[in-house]
Amino acid sequence: MHPNLIQFGPVTIRYYGLMYFIAAMVGGWLLAKEVRRKGIPLSIDDSWNLIMYCLLGGILGARIYYVAFNWSYYGENPSEIPAIWHGGLAIHGGLIGGVLIGIWFVRRHRVSFWQLADAGAPSVILGQAFGRFGNFMNGDAHGTPTTMPWGIVFPPGSIAGQQFGSVPLHPTMLYELVLNVMTFAFLWSVRKRPWGDGFIFCLYLICYSVVRSIVTFFRADDLYLGPLRAPHVASVLLILAAGGYIIKNRLWEQKAVPSGKPKRR
Repeated sequence: MHPNLIQFGPVTIRYYGLMYFIAAMVGGWLLAKEVRRKGIPLSIDDSWNLIMYCLLGGILGARIYYVAFNWSYYGENPSEIPAIWHGGLAIHGGLIGGVLIGIWFVRRHRVSFWQLADAGAPSVILGQAFGRFGNFMNGDAHGTPTTMPWGIVFPPGSIAGQQFGSVPLHPTMLYELVLNVMTFAFLWSVRKRPWGDGFIFCLYLICYSVVRSIVTFFRADDLYLGPLRAPHVASVLLILAAGGYIIKNRLWEQKAVPSGKPKRR
C-alpha cells in the first residue's frame, strides 16, 4: 500500500486522483446511459458536464464539512486546508455539495431534479466504491485495532500507520467498498421498476446510510457531534428524510386513485 502510483520526476500520480478519474469516467458513462433510457432531455455532453460539476462540488463540500468539524486544527494550520491528499473528505459533506450542484444544474437546464437524481444514484454509489479504494491505498478512513485475521498493518508513512504503528486495524475502507458495490448491484437491478420519481435516489440514501452506520462502528477517525458520531447523526437524518419522502409519495398516489376503482386484493 502506497498513496503514490507512479512518479515522473516532480510529477506524481496518486491513487486518490486516479480513483476519482475512474469514478468520473464510469459514472459519466452510466449516467449518460440512464439519462437516455429515462428520456431525460439532456445531451451526452450535458451528462458528462453534470458528473464533473457534481464531482468537484462533492469534493469541495466534503472538504468544507471535514474542516469545519476539525477547525481547532485547521484554524491553526490553514495551509493544510487544501491538502486533501492527506485525507479528510467527509462523505456527508460531499453529498450536500453534490446535491447543491445538482439543484443548480437542473434549474439551468430545466429538467426534473428527481428524475436526474434517480438516473445518477447508481453512478454515485459506484464512484464511492472507487473512492474507498483510494482511501485504502492512502491509509486513511481507517479502522480501530483488531485481532481478526484480516486486520491490516498500514505502512509507517500512512495516516493509519502514523497513528497506530504496527498494530493491525480493521480495513474499514474495504468493508465499505464491498458494501457499496453490493448497494450498486441492488440499485442497478431495481432501477427499471415502475416506482415514482425520486424513489431510487431515496433508496440510495437509505441504503448508504445503513452501510455508513455499520462501518462507523469500526472507524477510528470519525467526526463527532458532542458525544455522538457525526456519521450516525447524519445517517439517521437521511433515513428519516428519504423514508418520509417515499411514504409521502405512496400516500399521495393512494389518494390520487379514483374512489370508484376497486382495490387490489
